[in-house]
Amino acid sequence: MVRQNIKVSVDAVVFGYRNNTLNVLLIKRDIAPFKNSWALPGGLVLEDESLEEAVVRELREETNVTIDYLEQLYSFGKPKRDPRNRVISVAYVALVKPSHHTIKADTDVNDVAWFELQQLPELAFDHHTILEKAKKRLQSKLTYEPIGFDLLETKFLFSDLEKLYMTILEKEIDRRNFRKKILSFRILDELDEKVSEGRGRPANLFKFNKKQYFRLKEEGFLFDIK
Repeated sequence: MVRQNIKVSVDAVVFGYRNNTLNVLLIKRDIAPFKNSWALPGGLVLEDESLEEAVVRELREETNVTIDYLEQLYSFGKPKRDPRNRVISVAYVALVKPSHHTIKADTDVNDVAWFELQQLPELAFDHHTILEKAKKRLQSKLTYEPIGFDLLETKFLFSDLEKLYMTILEKEIDRRNFRKKILSFRILDELDEKVSEGRGRPANLFKFNKKQYFRLKEEGFLFDIK
């Protein structure tokens, strides 16, 4: 009979959109291994909690962040990915609005910060691999589900939505066709509030109508911007 001594952990890839750039939330470890290295928030699952409860707890304890959007990403279980034990990590992707959260380092953490994806430090364990997989999931899902609105402020300019898609997808888009298609879905409310976009005329703000989206989804509506 083969005896196992395998531990289960959770790791969270928390994306935030700041200053027209995609950011990820990282913690600086205060314990070995990889002490003083940057890493994804996470830790071991307790005996009496679910995976989802564990990732929510770890985020709250290590970063003071609560979740707006969370989904399971993938399981990572290569031998020796953790030098202490055989550890299988179940990774999650979270989307938050950074301006809605006050980050604070706590439990086994001596710092927490947002990093632009183009300016990442070296990461502990296999967290770079986890982050890359999370980024690809985000890019893919952005084209068939309106999760981008979880990254924008409640009220936004249409140009902000365009910039978000171009930033995350890492490519230019046909702005005229993009606007026409998004508005045809009837899931945005145009508000009687205007904001200046520089030298041009003030533009109207928009708001995502979540109730309308789920109502249409029940009727068979498909969000598709490919």
